[in-house]
Amino acid sequence: MTSTAVPRTAPPGSLVPVADGVYAFVQPEGGWCLNNAGLIAGGDGSVLVDTAATESRTRRLREAVQRIVPGGPDYVVNTHFHGDHTFGNGQFAPGAVIVAHEGTRDDTREAGLGLRGLWPDVEWGETPLTLPSLTFRDELTLHGPGLRTELLHVGPAHTADDVAAWVPERAVLFTGDVVWSGVTPYILMGSVTGSLRALERMRALEPAVVVPGHGAVGGPELIDETEAYLRRVQQLAQNGLRRGLSPLQAAREADLGGFAGLLDSERLVGNLHRAYAELEGLAPGARIDVAASFAEMVALHGGLPACHA
Repeated sequence: MTSTAVPRTAPPGSLVPVADGVYAFVQPEGGWCLNNAGLIAGGDGSVLVDTAATESRTRRLREAVQRIVPGGPDYVVNTHFHGDHTFGNGQFAPGAVIVAHEGTRDDTREAGLGLRGLWPDVEWGETPLTLPSLTFRDELTLHGPGLRTELLHVGPAHTADDVAAWVPERAVLFTGDVVWSGVTPYILMGSVTGSLRALERMRALEPAVVVPGHGAVGGPELIDETEAYLRRVQQLAQNGLRRGLSPLQAAREADLGGFAGLLDSERLVGNLHRAYAELEGLAPGARIDVAASFAEMVALHGGLPACHA
């Protein structure tokens, strides 16, 4: 295993090496729709993990990829269906095969371009809906001449069918939005308990480098930090239900302690909706009223949360 120093920050619009042949595309500050991506470029084959939300940001990602892989990636992996990770698919297909969990393909089709409607002032550009053409259920390994990329179905966690990309020869883990760095996790569409199981599975891989879905690259401590936040959410949900508080009331009264400084703290009310529902018997990953929860996040924030996509 060969790895390099892990950058805690990276210049916008650049791919920074995190190990030999493995790169992270980090979008500061990591808030709404500012997701990370990654590139595995060992030998003649290459895999891009996730894209970006807007046409312009994806164009910068594509240009950065082509400086390392002139022909572009062979595969693009969507870790989940949210538009910040999938809207750029069209800039890589059909030259690259778009890969995702079969549930992610279904959810991508159903969600369409709806995310754009939440922030109509964002300059989204051309983001044609481009569905994955290769899907799997449990695990899929993409073999390159030098490195292999193991795709692991770890959901429900952030969504119903999250996928992590593991590069075992370099001990680098691309987590999608199951792990966060300096940014409030968001599990409304997935599961609290499922996230905890996914995090334990990721920890067992013993990654040296963790590339989260949002925020700075780090190591396995990012898994621990995400877990600690989610356990706090569970405690708040248990207390709120016992006191007869709604998720919004519980969020307004919550003492987040060391988590209060995380970006996009309004997500707490969405997370509490999921935690409440699971405590009341809803299955992990089962559908929940996303629109109503988002409206309460707006109320908690005091206005529409900022999106700098």
